[in-house]
Amino acid sequence: MTRKGILGKKIGMTQVFTANGELVPVTVIDVTPNIVLQVKTVESDGYEAVQLGYGDKREILSNKPSVGHAKKADTTPKRFIKEIRDVALSEYEVGKEVKADEFAAGDIVDVTGTSKGHGYQGNIKKDGQSRGPMAHGSRYHRRPGSLGAIINKVFKGKKLPGRMGNHTRTMQNLTVISTDLEHNVILIKGNVPGANKSFVTIRSAVKAATK
Repeated sequence: MTRKGILGKKIGMTQVFTANGELVPVTVIDVTPNIVLQVKTVESDGYEAVQLGYGDKREILSNKPSVGHAKKADTTPKRFIKEIRDVALSEYEVGKEVKADEFAAGDIVDVTGTSKGHGYQGNIKKDGQSRGPMAHGSRYHRRPGSLGAIINKVFKGKKLPGRMGNHTRTMQNLTVISTDLEHNVILIKGNVPGANKSFVTIRSAVKAATK
């Protein structure tokens, strides 16, 4: 099964009316034309993929390898670069633009982004655990609880305080409501991972055909 993909930036959320009058919440994603930076083949790289770049970056902020890599595609260095696998390589060539019309209304897609970071948090906020009694003699209010039956060992998978959020997450089987080639945006039903202005990757859904 061949897939398609495009890179973009999450702008925010709004709501639109469909043709039958249904009010649908949508995420607006800016998909300023991507540039094909490289086409990878089995012969040269051991696998097939197309490398896309999104968002221009000033040359003074880029190192020499990234500048040289972009010049092969006759373009400027890019802020966000990702590879899309399982594509029809014959449809891509270095320097070609990939625009919003890569997808159409009704397409089912997977969207990958980085979830919002919440810093270092305890078990109650991070994992939804319950607190202990709040009386003065309790001495057990918001602690993580027993670490296990063995001394000097914490079992793998034990939920403890730590960093919350800032993980790569993929929302699967989302529906494209519409695409706007003039303004370079794609409207996707529902929410997608990440904060506003964060980069996302839109791919053809990998599980849509099984439904």
